[in-house]
Amino acid sequence: MRRPGRHFLQIPGPSPVPDAVLAATARQVIDHRSPEFAELGLSVLSKLGPVFQTTADVVIYPSSGTGAWEAALCNTLSPGDRIITYETGHFAALWSRLAERIGLRPETVGENWRGGVDPQAIEDRLRRDAAREIKAVCVVHNETSTGSTTVLREVREAMDAARHPALLMVDSISGLASADLRMDEWGIDVVVAGSQKGLMLPPGLSFNAVGQRALEASKTAGVARSYWDWGEMIGMNRSGYFPYTPATNLLYGLDAALDRLLAEGLEQVFARHERMARATRRAVQAWGLENLCASPRHFSPVLTTVLMPEGHSADAFRRTVLDAFDMSLGSGLSKVADRVFRIGHLGDVNELTLVGALAGCEMGFALAGIPHQKGGVEAAMRHLSETAAADA
Repeated sequence: MRRPGRHFLQIPGPSPVPDAVLAATARQVIDHRSPEFAELGLSVLSKLGPVFQTTADVVIYPSSGTGAWEAALCNTLSPGDRIITYETGHFAALWSRLAERIGLRPETVGENWRGGVDPQAIEDRLRRDAAREIKAVCVVHNETSTGSTTVLREVREAMDAARHPALLMVDSISGLASADLRMDEWGIDVVVAGSQKGLMLPPGLSFNAVGQRALEASKTAGVARSYWDWGEMIGMNRSGYFPYTPATNLLYGLDAALDRLLAEGLEQVFARHERMARATRRAVQAWGLENLCASPRHFSPVLTTVLMPEGHSADAFRRTVLDAFDMSLGSGLSKVADRVFRIGHLGDVNELTLVGALAGCEMGFALAGIPHQKGGVEAAMRHLSETAAADA
């Protein structure tokens, strides 16, 4: 049966693709060794640096974010190298598991599924590493499973306080172009990102932004690599080309998406996301429900993860909303499976989109018999209307 209107994709990625970006991906495929392609390649590469807020090289892979995780590790490290991680949720745990599978020795120095990385735990562990065996600190910027954002500047300060030479690697797959990320200013050595979140593209591209220290480390790194190798990629990128067949049509879309982001301005993009997030949190509070992230300084501008009342299934609620209102909400993952649902408010989102999504949640509570208080949508609308002039 045909359903009128559009599907509301309110998961925390993939995010909805703007029409202009989607249209760009529908262009006819061209020869990836032609001068026309070189123009596209150089255009995209020149616009990526400002979004990462870096002058470093940015490498583009035809892969999911998982591939970019592996690329960051195998280009900089050798088998048996120690790295430290901090488990802020499902994806931080997965990156650590991947590291182990490719022959590294990850150590989790802390765990908090209700907040961001504790920089003191990082500093304390590095201070104890007198032999300098730890080669990298790997943290997640915005943890999509929990709705918590780490204050990366504090992690860098903790590493500096310990006077430790480890590389700082950051997964900003869901943070880039939604939450403020300053690669150069915050001394980040590698940033991992993906296309399907704040960049407003379909899945299929991933990125490594590669700082100078990481590039130096890649010269002696011993983990086997071929497809993921930075050296060959960066070399060919100088002229706009790639060492193997690129995802041409996604690059057309990326070019259009970057134009949109840079035209809006990164400061405005971040402010818009923060405003949508605050409105969502006000709705959750008015409903009498609880944000999984319990640390206000770590609240995510990308998504809000909502705890269900005891004894109620988040997955059953999500199914009710999907069936009744054609809206997809994010599921709970691993340790919080069926206990939370996630509202994505990232990418090409505006006030009316968000209000519609929150209305779908509030109507869904009533249909699913979820204990709640009315007025969440009204609370969000009040915030959005009160801040509209300041945001304009």
